[in-house]
Amino acid sequence: MNTKKFLLQEQDIPTAWYNIVADMTTKPQPMLHPGTKEPVKPEDLYPLFARGLAEQELNVTDTWIEIPEEVRDLYKNWRPTPLVRAYGLERALDTPAHIYFKNESVSPVGSHKLNSAIAQAYFCRKDGVTNITTETGAGQWGAAMSYAAQAFGLELAVYMVKVSYNQKPYRRSIMQTFGAQVIASPSMSTRAGRKILTDHPTYQGSLGTAISEAVELAMQTPNCKYVLGSVLNHVALHQTVIGLEAEKQMEMAGEYPDVVIACFGGGSNFSGLSFPFLRHKLTEGRTLRVVAAEPASCPKLTRGRFQYDFGDEAGHTPLIPMYTLGHTFAPAHIHAGGLRYHGAGAIVSQLKKDGLMDAVDIPQLETFEAARLFAETEGIIPAPESAHAIAATIREAKEAKEEGKARTILFNLSGHGLIDMAAYDLYLAGDLTNYELPDEELKKSTQNLEQII
Repeated sequence: MNTKKFLLQEQDIPTAWYNIVADMTTKPQPMLHPGTKEPVKPEDLYPLFARGLAEQELNVTDTWIEIPEEVRDLYKNWRPTPLVRAYGLERALDTPAHIYFKNESVSPVGSHKLNSAIAQAYFCRKDGVTNITTETGAGQWGAAMSYAAQAFGLELAVYMVKVSYNQKPYRRSIMQTFGAQVIASPSMSTRAGRKILTDHPTYQGSLGTAISEAVELAMQTPNCKYVLGSVLNHVALHQTVIGLEAEKQMEMAGEYPDVVIACFGGGSNFSGLSFPFLRHKLTEGRTLRVVAAEPASCPKLTRGRFQYDFGDEAGHTPLIPMYTLGHTFAPAHIHAGGLRYHGAGAIVSQLKKDGLMDAVDIPQLETFEAARLFAETEGIIPAPESAHAIAATIREAKEAKEEGKARTILFNLSGHGLIDMAAYDLYLAGDLTNYELPDEELKKSTQNLEQII
């Protein structure tokens, strides 16, 4: 009888996060202070981030960073997560490829985001912080952070991108159930929000805008820190529990992936699955393809420029070396709200620049077609974000069939879509369309980037 799920025990939860920067021959260029253009030091980040997180962000030497016992204990609420063989999808595609997925949708909030939310809340509480602020796109990160804040007794304010605030009311309800305050962004509660609304009264928001508002509120509120769900190095670090578990589970399955795939917004779930496998490529020379799947409407890795840019729209954050569409880029209102971000994290950007990973951009309708097939064959309705990884996996599986060669594919099911059914309703009614970023819009959003690199 074929094994469907490969399961680890609680004692198999990783005891340390993997810091890929320590193994990179070419390290990412440093973040720069926006005023001085000098490399950021830990003390520059202390006003905004918990001390432990600031130190993790700039750590380029330690390969392994210990996971605090209190964080590991909370991980036990849902970790280890299953590795699943997608036999149903393989049959439907009639492919010789072996397809596996890491099922991060089993967390209490339905996505991978909790891996970092728990860690960030822990380090904030350790610093004696009482209040935290954050942003959220589709609401997955906001839901995770609201759960984590409640677990550590922290007050949380979440700026939720306005288009998602209206598209996904139940995710807003989840955050409020855990005790968080949720504000549609852009809002009138911050200087950044007021300026954006004054200039563009009907603007439906972006992650860059929400970050600006969350950072501003954190800087103005006593005993408050800012936390975020993607892009920065310490977030990618925390997510490596995904790939570290998957390494063991692929060994249980007796296979090793030829290709590792994850959807891509800022890089959190992609980094989490891929970095532990990229370690083998960096340190052992192992052959492996790693693919980031992003929306065709927000193609920072496939069409963006590699340059220093702000992580937010208002320019409050340090300058980050990234593939970017420009921090003023206004993404289309696609339903993969968690992927509507203008830039890629510094680590992923450097890996892409060095040719150590690939990226594909996928139209919206193809992602929903892939999601529907996955739901029909594997019984799980995926988040629209995760459906980008499924679509890329289906492309790989079809290519394997055309070549007549077996191929082992591992992808990350970063979350379920049970609170995204409004998007599925529109798809099923034929009301969703594709949107590809025009060249002139890309040129406009990147033309004012400062030429630092």
